[in-house]
Amino acid sequence: MKSYFILAVALLLMVSACGYHRMDQSLPKHIQTIAIPTFQNPSLHYKVEQRFTKAVVDEFLRRGRAITIVPNVADADAVLNGSIKSFQLRNAVLDQTGRNRVFEIRIVTGATLRDLKTNKILFDNQKIEFHGEYELSDDPNSFFNEDNPAVDRIAREFAQSLVSTLLLGL
Repeated sequence: MKSYFILAVALLLMVSACGYHRMDQSLPKHIQTIAIPTFQNPSLHYKVEQRFTKAVVDEFLRRGRAITIVPNVADADAVLNGSIKSFQLRNAVLDQTGRNRVFEIRIVTGATLRDLKTNKILFDNQKIEFHGEYELSDDPNSFFNEDNPAVDRIAREFAQSLVSTLLLGL
């Protein structure tokens, strides 16, 4: 019986020493509500800011169980402002006839989370960069513009990364 106890204690010490631990929410405890205004879009690419804003709101709703998203900054404990800094679309692969087959999208964003109670900036990164690709169909009858779904995928990846950083690793 004594050897089982010693074995259990030794196992517990080894597991606790291996560096794995559960991270709690790293936002200050008084932040219960966050306002997320529509991102700014000086890049002028059509509706990119709406897709990125929606993706961030959806990700907070999916993962931030203790956080409520509110529409008005006046009702929030913190505000998350974002902007689309640049949007670049360029050909990545040409086919044997010299036509573009694969396009690369590069979107640079910025985000700032400000605590409205203390007026302190909790997070600020003005160069968050994400890439994505899409391929054009060989059949002109089935042509579908893949630009929009590619931007949606990049927006979801951005939102997952940003919300993870805000909730777990400020």
